[in-house]
Amino acid sequence: MTQGSNKMTTTNIAFIGLGTMGFPMAGHLANAGHQVTVYNRTTAKAELWAETYTGKVALTPAEAAKDADFIFSCVGNDDDLRQVYCGDNGILTTAKSGATLIDNTTASAEVAREIAAIAAEKNIHFLDAPVSGGEAGAVNGCLTVMVGGEQTVFDLAKPVIDCFAKATTLMGDVGYGQVTKMANQVCIAGILQGLSEAITLAQSSGLDIEKMTEVLKHGAAGSWQLENRAATMAKNEFDFGFAIDWMRKDLGICFDAADKLGVDLQLAKQVDAKYAELQKRGYQRADTSVLIKQFDDESR
Repeated sequence: MTQGSNKMTTTNIAFIGLGTMGFPMAGHLANAGHQVTVYNRTTAKAELWAETYTGKVALTPAEAAKDADFIFSCVGNDDDLRQVYCGDNGILTTAKSGATLIDNTTASAEVAREIAAIAAEKNIHFLDAPVSGGEAGAVNGCLTVMVGGEQTVFDLAKPVIDCFAKATTLMGDVGYGQVTKMANQVCIAGILQGLSEAITLAQSSGLDIEKMTEVLKHGAAGSWQLENRAATMAKNEFDFGFAIDWMRKDLGICFDAADKLGVDLQLAKQVDAKYAELQKRGYQRADTSVLIKQFDDESR
């Protein structure tokens, strides 16, 4: 941000990973006027992005990262992160001194700290910055971003992150962004289980689900999941949002962290087992709200 102004300074940005979330997130950065270079493992996806927005395509993470002031990543898991950052053609082979790395992947706190330590040896800053809000939040530029890192680095990066976010908050040192995202996923698992049971009970009684939602959202049961998913759950509509394949990946990260801390995530483990059953029934890519299908006739 320019001094004493609300104008955004044009910045060289690299964005690594153009999946469901990364594609529109990188688009918001380009639309804000930044010079964006993208990399995706499938080059055709990167080329499609360049046709949709204004920016360049790189053939390796290293090529994308060269000369970038901010380097974003949004990939699959810890191993993907290690590859795009530390591989032979990884980001850290070309990232310049003083650059800021911003990782939006949902991954472990351990890998965030690992990459941050390697980056620090090169005088490169690192923020772990997982997001919440799903595909709709990415498309609409209203994600919630949970950040771990140093205050001075966060202050520098926040105006850029805000191009695709409605709330960007520093949670603590590197790794604490990921810990916050773990808590977020555990909350969602519990809320969806409760919502699944409530809707099943209400439907079995013949209650109008839309009317129920309108009443409950103003009370103590109110939640984003209630307002945005109750009606579609009741209608058996699950072709949007965050797939259970990815939710189970995220819950696995939560369980690994909890085991190391001696914490038993009982309800989250029960929900994860239900998701495993739903995967076997072919719902791998269905939205997480498909959890309600545990109660249908097919499951009995």
